[in-house]
Amino acid sequence: MKTSRIIALLMTLTFCIGVLYAEGEPVKPATEGVSPAEILRDSGFWGYIILLVFVIGIVLAVVRFIQLYVREKIDAGKFYLKLKGYIKNDQIEEATKITESFKNTTLGFIFWSGLMVFKEARKSGKVGKELREAIQNSFDEAVLQTVHRLDGGLWWFDILAQICTYLGLLGTIWGLIIAFKGLDAAGQSGASQRVLTSGIKTAIGTTAMGLIAAIPLTIIKGGLLTRAQKLISDIDEFCVKLINQLNYTIKD
Repeated sequence: MKTSRIIALLMTLTFCIGVLYAEGEPVKPATEGVSPAEILRDSGFWGYIILLVFVIGIVLAVVRFIQLYVREKIDAGKFYLKLKGYIKNDQIEEATKITESFKNTTLGFIFWSGLMVFKEARKSGKVGKELREAIQNSFDEAVLQTVHRLDGGLWWFDILAQICTYLGLLGTIWGLIIAFKGLDAAGQSGASQRVLTSGIKTAIGTTAMGLIAAIPLTIIKGGLLTRAQKLISDIDEFCVKLINQLNYTIKD
């Protein structure tokens, strides 16, 4: 995961640097670059809308990063092995207390729910197949209740990236319309060249803004989705292992 995150960050930085400092036709001295402020200014009204959409995407990315990388920070393998030792020694109460301290994570909540049901079902006198079914149902219910939150809503990044791209395209067309309309009105006067140049700068600036916003959002979505899928995979694997470990303690 760390390697993929570094690669994604490098790709984003490389793209941004390449776009912001690429040289076009030498309207300015060749040594001058293009600043982000110039791109935003050239893109006009549409650029500010794209910037607003991009900021919304970054805020959403921060929220999901905290959820997937901070709140869900748990070593699933070590967590399971710790519980396995208590369950093998029939220390279900101690195992339940450990999982309760991790209830803020998805895996911890699922394990806690399953152990609570196991403990209560066994107290009520359930044994054998009936107890195994109760355990399986409790884990299934907890999984259905929580797992969808891990990757749910990540499609918003696709929507925001597409909005940025489409706004960039719309701004491009809009700028060209204004440019040619101004050129037609100006006729052959000296002002015609300035009107055309201004319109084309607006059109190209809007295109650049749309891509600069859309590509990072797409990369961010990929990183968050990879993390969510890893968490879901761990949940599937270790839930099965814990259920099997509980089943080993059940006597027919």
